[in-house]
This record gives sequence, structure tokens and C-alpha cells, in this order.
Amino acid sequence: MSRFGLRDWIILLTLVPTLTVGIILGSYFTLTRYQELNDFLTEQGQTISTPLAKAIEHALNSNNIVELKSVISDTHNQHAPLIKSIVLFNADHELILTSNYYPEIEEFKFENGNALPKQLYIKQFEKSILFSLPIFDKNALSQDSLLISQHLPVKAYVNVEISNDRAVIARQSALLFSIVIIGLAVAIALVIAFRFSNRLSDPIKKLVFAVDQLKSDELETGLDERMAGEFEILRRGLNDISANMVTQKDEMQRHIDQAISDYRETLEQYETQNIKLNFAKREAQRANQVKSDFLAKMSHELRTPLNGVIGFTRQLSKTPLNKHQKDYLDTIEFSAKSLLTIISDILDFSKLEAGAMELEHIHFQLRDTINEALTLLAPNAHEKQIELSLYVADGISDHVIGDPTRFKQILINLISNAIKFTDNGSVTIDVTGRMLSDHKQALLISVKDTGIGIDSNKQDSLFLAFGQADSSITRKFGGTGLGLIITKHLVEAMGGKISLNSALGKGSCFTFNAELEIPKHQYAVDLPLGPLEQKRVLFFEPFEHSFEAGKELLESWQLNVTACATFGELEEAQNQAFNFDIGLLAVNIGPNDLHACRELIKRAREKCDYLYVLVNTISHSYREVVINAGADACLSKPMNHRKLCHTLAAPYRLDHPTISTPATDKETLPLKALVVDDNDANLRLMCALLRDKIESFDTAHNGAQAVSLAKSRKYDVILLDIQMPIMDGVTACKLILESSLNEQTPIIAVTAHALASEKESLLSNGFTSYLTKPIDEEILMKTIAEFGSKDYQPKVQPAKLISSEPPFSSNMIDWQLALQRAGGKEDLANEMLSMLLLSIPETQKLISEAFGDNDSKELLSIIHKFHGACCYTGVPKIKNLAETIETALKQAQALKDIEPEIFELQDCLSSLMQDAGAIQSVE
Repeated sequence: MSRFGLRDWIILLTLVPTLTVGIILGSYFTLTRYQELNDFLTEQGQTISTPLAKAIEHALNSNNIVELKSVISDTHNQHAPLIKSIVLFNADHELILTSNYYPEIEEFKFENGNALPKQLYIKQFEKSILFSLPIFDKNALSQDSLLISQHLPVKAYVNVEISNDRAVIARQSALLFSIVIIGLAVAIALVIAFRFSNRLSDPIKKLVFAVDQLKSDELETGLDERMAGEFEILRRGLNDISANMVTQKDEMQRHIDQAISDYRETLEQYETQNIKLNFAKREAQRANQVKSDFLAKMSHELRTPLNGVIGFTRQLSKTPLNKHQKDYLDTIEFSAKSLLTIISDILDFSKLEAGAMELEHIHFQLRDTINEALTLLAPNAHEKQIELSLYVADGISDHVIGDPTRFKQILINLISNAIKFTDNGSVTIDVTGRMLSDHKQALLISVKDTGIGIDSNKQDSLFLAFGQADSSITRKFGGTGLGLIITKHLVEAMGGKISLNSALGKGSCFTFNAELEIPKHQYAVDLPLGPLEQKRVLFFEPFEHSFEAGKELLESWQLNVTACATFGELEEAQNQAFNFDIGLLAVNIGPNDLHACRELIKRAREKCDYLYVLVNTISHSYREVVINAGADACLSKPMNHRKLCHTLAAPYRLDHPTISTPATDKETLPLKALVVDDNDANLRLMCALLRDKIESFDTAHNGAQAVSLAKSRKYDVILLDIQMPIMDGVTACKLILESSLNEQTPIIAVTAHALASEKESLLSNGFTSYLTKPIDEEILMKTIAEFGSKDYQPKVQPAKLISSEPPFSSNMIDWQLALQRAGGKEDLANEMLSMLLLSIPETQKLISEAFGDNDSKELLSIIHKFHGACCYTGVPKIKNLAETIETALKQAQALKDIEPEIFELQDCLSSLMQDAGAIQSVE
């Protein structure tokens, strides 16, 4: 109900204007009267004080005291009671004469030190106004002087105090008169308002009462008396409404009775239809389940022919073709890939709908999995000149248990969407989290872009099947609309949720969380961080997100980082007195940036021992430009932590090899050996076998490092791997024999696989002998004793194998063989197996890529390295398959002839990883 009624509003609207106008006019007239009175007093004071000062000046200059008293007394009496007092002070502020003395007149004199007034001075007090005029000494004016009076000395000054009592009374009278007039106007307005409101409120009350009766179903209004004006129209309207309501009420009752009768007749029909609909719904659900099961089981049947189309298209494209044929094949391959992507999305969606998708539970490394997704998507970002950056918070466990394939699928869906809908700016990935327990952590991953954004009204539809932000986007960007719904289901299957924060034109941020277990036994190969510790690094990255991520990563490696985010900071850092061990520069390179890039590298090269450049391209030509400009290596963005660490550590691992501690066992051979192998697992095993058998040994990771050591140290025997990066074993052997301290030192080749012809070639190239992996401890020691020290024969006892259980059950593992290869050391056998398991995902990926590209040379290099790792881990079936494939490749057999063995090797590796993941999930 309203706080004010109509009567109140009428009174209010009448009083407010009247009161407002009255107050304004009364205030105006009062203020005007006040100002007039004030001006009148001032004018009167000036009129009195000016001639008075002249008369006093004449009497004072003539020293006529009688005249002076008479002037002051007459003036006061003449203008009483307006004048309150007249006071004359000399130049020293001493009272000379007053017409009315009272103690307060002392306040009217000027303070000592203040300048005497040269003209009329007016001062306002609460009850009076003071007029002060100077009295000049005209006796000081000579006859020849032309000075005006203002320049004469002041002899005295007179103060005339004018009382404002009469003015105050006049002001109060004016104010009282205004109040009376305003009050009279308000009273008249009130009388008019009350009379007018009564004439309106009475008929309105009657109309309101009639409306209340109608609302309470009392259809008699009781408005029989005629009313005036518009009220009469309202009265007739209410009476008509009352009559219509009576008629409609009777009509409605008849309709209700008829409707109830009809509803009763059709109720049984509805019940029968509901039963039929329930049966039809169950049939539809069963049919939908059958359809979902069918689609979920069609993965192999649909993907296999498409993979065949893509594979044979690639093979056909390598044959001589003309331009049009090449275009046709490219179109076929592109269309097949697009169709394969759509089918994969539909099949994944169908599996999720049917509940047929099961997540794997295996060990994987978080950073490596994310880097695989970024490596796959980086070319698209580079093509659009978009900054792609990854930040992983410190404290996040890199070793987790889950489904790496599905985790990577989530990332690929979100990141590829971000790149697709971003024309410029950046796409950033942030990984944070917290520990839920000792063996479980919660991850929070956000993918943020600066793209076109999504309208808030259309965000909910993105997580529905076949839902997209706008139909025009479908035509412009393509897609099935299943990516995000699949991503949502996968995230929920991992125990998390996905959310979106976006605004049109301001980009989007997808955030999801997942709970992943942490394995009790982490299969890890340490990054080569030892040689990098406390190295001075100059790091330059202008993009803020990449700058923070790179700086935190480098500092976590115990590097002394000088980080620069601007060219000014980089210039200031380069002006330091000291040089940097490592320079790491991130630059955006393009056709117009080459000159600036060269200058930047040239300037940094002067201050850095080793210089590495991160570029936003995978183009080999651009990377060659960077290398030619003076960089030691060029890596593609976004930053891959593993590649970066190995690249930064490479020169220091070369200059500072690992040196063993001399043994103290009396049964050891008095020999000093050099062990060279690029595989950390093989090198670690060789060191474990030799540690208690010879006096001391050094290790190296490549041939160049071995040559460097051989030039500064004398060895009794050198164990040298054949296939290594930077410099292979054959080249290293020749250089050691040609120019070093070890020209007569026996060099023993160590290789995982060697044909008869290769063995002869090794001996002809300077090797004294060779050992084939896996190396038996007894054969190793006999070979070292034979060629290293023929006068001393050690007593080599076969290692006693302890009785132990394998870390997990798998038909791929022969644990007793693994213990034997590890010299009976269970910890070493576990470590060797862990390192093999960690290398399998990368090995599988490299094998698939080399086989898909039909690159026999690259595949041979991969299989050879993997074969060497299998020799010491007790996986005979996998080792034999690797040996068979390596033999066939060395014999130049076609890849299609060894395709079954390659597929079998991949299946065996997957089986081994699944067994390892199963035991982790149980633990």
C-alpha cells in the first residue's frame, strides 16, 4: 500500500509551491532590506566623519582646544543616538579627546607598530561600525612645497563609532513581516487544499469500497447515487462490470461442469497412451543402446581402411608425379585426415555415451605429455604468429599415474580450439595444483587465449553434443561440435570438472581439474643438472608469461639467472663487467626480423660462452640463419624442458666428464679405464660392474668427450660404444690412436648388435677387440684383464643371484635374467628396468614416425639404441625382436618386409607398459 493517499498528495502539491515561493520571496526582500540598511549606515558614517575630520584638523593645527571640544561635542549631539562615540588619538595612539568615554574605546585605536591610516578606514563590529580618518600635520608643509595631503605626516586620527541598533531593529521587523506573510499564504493554501481534497476523496472512497466488494465476490456495488464529472463515468463502468461478472460467472460454471465431464471421459485414454509410450520409450532406449554399442565397437573397422588410404597416399606421393597428380593426392590425404578426425570424435562420443570407454592406469610424466601436445600444435600457432607458452608451478609432481593418451587428448582439444579462434596475441597454459595425500595430487590446468571470445548467452551450448558458439563459426572454422563434450566427459572420468570464463572480443579461458595418483616407485632418468649448477645464465624473453615460466624453470635447476624482459634490461645486463656462461634468448623471427635477430645474437655472443636461441618457428631455413648468425643451437618454442636441459648441459658434460672414485678393495685390478656410452642406463650398468673390480675409471657421454679426456689422461683400457651423438665410436677411436696420450692403449668396442662383417670392420679401424651387449660380467673382466694387464689375472667369481620377486608381474620380464645382467644387484636391476620403462613412450613415438616416413636410416638408429637398453633389463622377447629388426635393417631389407616384427614390438612394449601401470594402480 502507498504511504501517501490522494488527499495527502493534494495537500502536499498545494503547500510545497506556496511555501517554496514564499520562502524565496521573503528571503529576497529580507536580504535586500538588510543590505540597504547596511549601505545606509556606511553612507551616514562617511557623511559625518569626513567634515568632522576637516574641522578637527583645523582646530588641532591651530592648537585651539576649545574649538576642538566644541566640534566633537556638537557633532555627537547633532547625530545622537546614531553616533555612539567620537574618539581622537594622536600619532602615538594616545587618547586626546572623546565625546563619550567608556572602557571599550581603547580597542578602537591602532596597535603600536601598525601604519596609521592615510585615508578613510571602515571596520565592522558586532554592534557598531568604526570610521577612522587621519589628521595631517599641515604645519609641516612649507609655502614652496607642492606635496599633497597624503604625503604629509599624520598628526592624529579620529574614530567615529556609528551604532547599528536601529538597523538591527529594522532588519528584525522586515524578517517578522516576511514570516507573517508566508504564514498567511500557507494558511490560505491549506484551507483551499482541504476543501478541494474533500470534494475528491469522498467519491474515490466510495469507488474503492465498490472495487473491494467486487474483489471479494460481492457483485452488488451499491453505487446508486450520481457523481460529478469523471467520477460518474467510473461509477457507471463499475456497475457494468458487476453485471458482466454475474453473467460470466454463470457461464464459467457451465463450462467447468462440461470440462470436468470431458476430462473424465479422456482420462482413461491418456492412461492407455502413457502405457504405450512407456513401452515405446524402452524400445527406443534399447535401440539407442544397441546403436551406441555398435558405434563404440566399430573403431577398428572404420579407422583401418582410412589409415590405409592415408598410408598408401603418402607412399604414392613419394613416386614421380606431375603437379596435378600431387594436388589430387594432397586433397585425398587432407580429406581422409578430416574424415578420420570426425569419425574419431563420433566414436569417442559414442563410447562415452555407451560407457564403453575405459581409462588406462599407467605411469607417465606430466611435463613430457604436455610437451607432446604442444609440439604437435606449435606449427599452427607459429603460422599465425601466436605466442604459445607453458607454465608448470613449482611443487607439481612430474610422475603421475593415469591415462596419458586421454589427458593429451583433452589438452589438444582445448589448445587447438584456442589457436583456431585466436588471430593474434597468445595462448597460455598454466598448470597448478596441490597434494591431496602422499600418493594423490589434484591438478588445475587452464588454457587461456586472446581470441574472439564467446558470448555469455551461448557458452552453455558449447558443452552439448554438436553444440557450437555460432553457426557462422562452423562455416568459417569447421569442426563437428563434439570436441568439448568429449573433453567434458573425459575430465569428469578423471574426477574433475571443466569450466569456461569468456567475454565476446576479450578471449576465453577454459579451466579443468583432474585427480592423478603419484606412483610409489618413480621410473625416472635424472636430467643432467649437475654440470649446470650455479652457471651464470643471461635469459631474455619479452613475452610476460613465457618470461615468468622460463625464469622459474631455470632457477629451479639451481642456475644463477639474470632475467631480462625488455631490450633495455638486456642492454644493461650485457654492459656488466663479467661474462655469462650461457645465453638463452627468445626471439620472434620473420622475414622482416632477420637483421635485428642477427644483431641481437652478435651482441649477445660477445658476452656469453655458449648462446642458444628460442624461436617461434620450426622452419629449418630460419633456424640455419640463427646458427649462422653465431648461436650454438636453435630450439623451437614453446620451451621443452627436457630438450632445453640436455642442450644447455651438453658442452659442460663434454668439458667436465664424470670421474669415478678409486676403489679400495685389494682384489681389484690396478687399472684405470675410460667407459664411453651415450645411453645413461648402459653407462650406469658398466660403472656398477667395474666399480669393485678395477682401481678407477672415468666416464664420457660421446666420442668428442672421450677424445678430450684421452688427450689429458693416460688409460690402461678404453671401452667405447659405437653409435653415439656428436662423434661416433669409430671416429673417436681413430682420433685417440692418432693424437693423444693413449696411442698404445687397447680400445674395446661395445655394441648391442654387430654382424660378422661389422666386427671385421671394427678390428680393421683400430679396435683391439669388441664386446656384444648384453655384457657378461665375467667376460668383461676377462677382456679387461687380457688387454689391460696381462701380468695380473683377477679371480672373478660369478655373481650369486639372490632370490627376489620382480617389481610387477609380466610375461615380458625374466627377472632372474635381469638380476644376472645386473651382476646380482637387485637395486641396479630395478633401476635399469625403470629407465627402460621411462624410455618406452618416446621410443614408440619415434618408431611410428620413422616407419610412417619410410626412413630406414632413422629407424635403424632408434632400434639400435633401444636394443642396447634391452640387453640389461631382462626382457628377452623384446630384446630378440629389436635384434631381429636391427639385423634386417642393416641388411637393407625393405620396411614392408619387417612390418610384422615392428608391429609385434609395439604390441609388446604396450603390454609391458600396461603391466607396469596395473601394478602401480594396485599399490
